[in-house]
Amino acid sequence: MHVSVAEQSTAQLGGPLSVLVRQKRDHVKLNALLQELEGTHDRQQGEVLRRIYRLVFPHAFAEEAVLWPVMRRVLPDGGDLTLEVEQEHQEVNELVTRLESLEEGDPERGPLLNRLVEVLREDVRDEEDTLLPRLQERVAVSRLRLLGVAWEIVRGTAPTRAHPVVARRPPGNALAAVPLSVLDRLRDAADFALLRGPQPPAGALQRASSALRRASHAVERLPLFTRGEDPSTSTARR
Repeated sequence: MHVSVAEQSTAQLGGPLSVLVRQKRDHVKLNALLQELEGTHDRQQGEVLRRIYRLVFPHAFAEEAVLWPVMRRVLPDGGDLTLEVEQEHQEVNELVTRLESLEEGDPERGPLLNRLVEVLREDVRDEEDTLLPRLQERVAVSRLRLLGVAWEIVRGTAPTRAHPVVARRPPGNALAAVPLSVLDRLRDAADFALLRGPQPPAGALQRASSALRRASHAVERLPLFTRGEDPSTSTARR
């Protein structure tokens, strides 16, 4: 019987450097943000969603680049286990892309938002109750700590936005990391400046953010960045 990561102490998970501790910490933050999201509307809802995205997308990218390849090597059913989570990640990317295309107050937003919260909670449960305990059984504590350092480095430099076209597996996701991260973080800076309130260059910032969005969408559609994709997590390039 596997013991959920959520029910284990920091010491049991391998200490502060362990990737399991880092994963659990992010999951706790996500749960708090999802609770904060409840009952929000319009601008306040948008601000909470942006904080969720900045947490979720680098987190998932680092999992796909660092953790899941290890699981596929050390577990006989690692391919199936990681594919299920990759499908959840893909749905999150597609839901967020759709949400960002809708205006505030659009009646489609409610069902999409509810489904997004549902998938995010399912993803956390699958990882904490199944994938990460299975990894814990097969990998030494010293390696969990090394994976934690690698995961943290990748997370700190990963894209921060939804990119449903990019492969959920190497080499496509690894190749896409640098260009998309640069574009995403420039867009984050522009959007953060806009959130600070009305200011003379607001129009220029909005145009810059839109241009960066178009550029990132063009980049993610490069065939090189879809390499390694499983057909079940593939989005048609349209």
